[in-house]
Amino acid sequence: MLKETILLLDKERYTQWILKTLLENEKYIVVAVDSFERTWKDFSEFKVSGLITEYWVDHSSTIETIRKLKEVFPELYVMMLTDKELNGDEYEEIIGAGVDDYFLKPFPSEKILLHLRKGLRQRSVSLQKKRLEQELNQIPAIKEMQNIIPFDGKFDLSQR
Repeated sequence: MLKETILLLDKERYTQWILKTLLENEKYIVVAVDSFERTWKDFSEFKVSGLITEYWVDHSSTIETIRKLKEVFPELYVMMLTDKELNGDEYEEIIGAGVDDYFLKPFPSEKILLHLRKGLRQRSVSLQKKRLEQELNQIPAIKEMQNIIPFDGKFDLSQR
């Protein structure tokens, strides 16, 4: 099974090295960058499945970059590793921007791998569901049935 590509966005070379080593040992393809500019360039170049990022890069928060990435790649798995303690409003803001998991440095490698596998599995299921829905919509009989019987994707078994 081919492993996904993970993009690391962190200014600290040591953190990049630790994460790169950890992820490559698990057979992930890892691209490490230290700037927002490189992040956008590498998203264009590689099929990135997950982003592991620091909260502060280039003396600014990554929240806006994450929002923009999630607009273009809604299924992207995003993990934030930082040494910055976030208050309630900051935490809500990063979750609202699309961060799936948040950990304080130093981080436990087992936990990082566990959450990464879980997040990428959810991403895979979401992409597979989207593909199947697109395939179903291409079948003429299904289109015809949708015109006759509108279906909102929910089953109500209480009316049986």
